[in-house]
Amino acid sequence: MVLGLKARPEQIADMHRRLGLDQPLWRQFTSFILTLVTTGDTGESIAYHASSRALVLDRLPVSLWLVGCSAVLVVAISLPLAMTAALHKGTWIDQLVRVVPTITLGMPEFWVGLVFVLLFAVTLKIFPVGGTQPGIDGMLYSMALPSLTIALAQTPFIVRSLRTRILDVLGADFVTTLRAAGLPERAIRRHVLRNSLMPALELYGMKISFLIGGTLVVEQVFGLRGVGTLLFSAITARDFPLIQAIAMYCALGVVIVSTLVRIATGLVDYRVREGR
Repeated sequence: MVLGLKARPEQIADMHRRLGLDQPLWRQFTSFILTLVTTGDTGESIAYHASSRALVLDRLPVSLWLVGCSAVLVVAISLPLAMTAALHKGTWIDQLVRVVPTITLGMPEFWVGLVFVLLFAVTLKIFPVGGTQPGIDGMLYSMALPSLTIALAQTPFIVRSLRTRILDVLGADFVTTLRAAGLPERAIRRHVLRNSLMPALELYGMKISFLIGGTLVVEQVFGLRGVGTLLFSAITARDFPLIQAIAMYCALGVVIVSTLVRIATGLVDYRVREGR
């Protein structure tokens, strides 16, 4: 499959030797595990003739920029919308905040990305059509449209969960006590928001994996040289060692993010911090 249907027997034999497929199965498995544990590598890429680990690490910074900017945008959009909807419960503002983000759920990310490119890059010429630019400012400028594309797909879930939690906290006894004590409304909102973050943080941690998945499509739309475009190339070339490496590093990223979210949850909620 890798060499094509017209590959000669000597080419197939050479490929088997390079991949270690001429060895017994137990030796192949042992060699793979030892290499993975000692070097973090899944072998040599078939298509690129280079270390799979090196290829992934070379593309990783762009994907990290994209995931990081998307995560920040999700928070920056979700918190104000959820708080606004909760404080104006039952009004047209609440309905608008609840309906508009829900509409974005039915829009595929690649379609939203293409619309953004046509509108903001081709027509208005505010942002670049694709690719990345050097420097921190250039990278942030390049990530504006791709990260917004991913963030819009994940924001509705956070807004819905956070709004519900804020409404529950607003009806709690301690909020009534704070208002009776004459605490400014702005200070009360800070207390409400902090006590509402627990469910949102847990959901946010789960959504990070969707952010990582979203990069696979969005990088193709905006021509970003990240892990997503590398994965598509690997799938097209049937480059199994490279596909394994990408899957492994993506899974590792999800585990690290989940751990960080758990730590953040303990910092936000004293009950978790004290083990209650």
